[in-house]
Amino acid sequence: MTTTLSRPAPRAGILDIEAYVPGKSPAKGSGKTFKLSSNETPFGPSQAARDAYEAAAKTLDLYPDGAARVLREAIAARFGLDANRIVCGCGSDDLLHLLAAAYIGPGDEGIMTKHGFQIYYIAIQAAGGTPIISEEKNYTADVDDILSRVTPRTKVVFIANPNNPTGTYLPFEEIKRLHAGLPPHVLLVLDAAYAEYVRKNDYTAGLEMVSEFSNVVMTRTFSKIHGLAAVRIGWMYASEEVCDIINRVRGPFNVSGPGLVAGAAAINDTKHVEMSAAHNEKWLDWLTQEVRAAGFDVTPSVANFILVHFTHKPGFTAKEAEAFLAQRGLIVRGVGSYHLPDAIRITIGTDEACRLVAEALRDFAKQGAKGG
Repeated sequence: MTTTLSRPAPRAGILDIEAYVPGKSPAKGSGKTFKLSSNETPFGPSQAARDAYEAAAKTLDLYPDGAARVLREAIAARFGLDANRIVCGCGSDDLLHLLAAAYIGPGDEGIMTKHGFQIYYIAIQAAGGTPIISEEKNYTADVDDILSRVTPRTKVVFIANPNNPTGTYLPFEEIKRLHAGLPPHVLLVLDAAYAEYVRKNDYTAGLEMVSEFSNVVMTRTFSKIHGLAAVRIGWMYASEEVCDIINRVRGPFNVSGPGLVAGAAAINDTKHVEMSAAHNEKWLDWLTQEVRAAGFDVTPSVANFILVHFTHKPGFTAKEAEAFLAQRGLIVRGVGSYHLPDAIRITIGTDEACRLVAEALRDFAKQGAKGG
């Protein structure tokens, strides 16, 4: 008698999800390297955040405050918000997944842009929904195209503003126009992970809209300018109704104790944030000009990275450029998974790292011109 063995099977659609692949890290024993693949700050966290994290080591045996009161109140005080309308998470990725899981189900749709953050696609699929991809103009979200794709099945629209990996953004007037064109039942999620770096007068992270409309959510992270990527802290600002829903489905202790106090210290260290933003503004402009002078197209960015474009011509391809930079100890991000096979994303690093990137790309261009 033959017995057929069965095994646990995932829900339909799970195996269709392509796992998120993070930016490469330097290989061990490869000499001095600069990791410019994950948009991390070159300065790390502020000393105040480090001190708070280390002090928390004395209470590692205790569960953290499940309500994240210390962190929520620090964020609220910093931005003049209602702490009851803030929810904290294990990075903003955690909150993006929770929003998708809470508002999207089988048969529902979530809209994102063609070169938008991959986590949106994964979160929509994981919730059982269908990702709807909106085309972009000049690597920038197109409000009219997004609105044209809204159907009765649309439940959430995800917008990264600024967008990763392109570095482009939508002005506040365009965000308002997008919201005005959405049905009231559609949740507009504004992912402002790179908001602190933007130096444009027509930009806003979206706090004003959240205060006015119940179907707008803004998410932020401590992983970028605050330098706490390893601690995993994110937060969202939303209506009390949306916060109530997310608090019902999130993990009861989804932010660690050290993370809570480190985040609270980081949000209050405005000098560290201002220093980091000033450094980025200087070197973002400098590196953009240098890379263009080397002969490569760069998408105008307002974040802490640049998107550099290459060609299909042997000696000038994105993969060859990525490999060439790696040989120089410069680890960057190929973005083929973002429908950008001919581009690489380069984080703004230290002064030294930026100069080395510019030098390496000049040499890469010369090598390509000589035929390899």
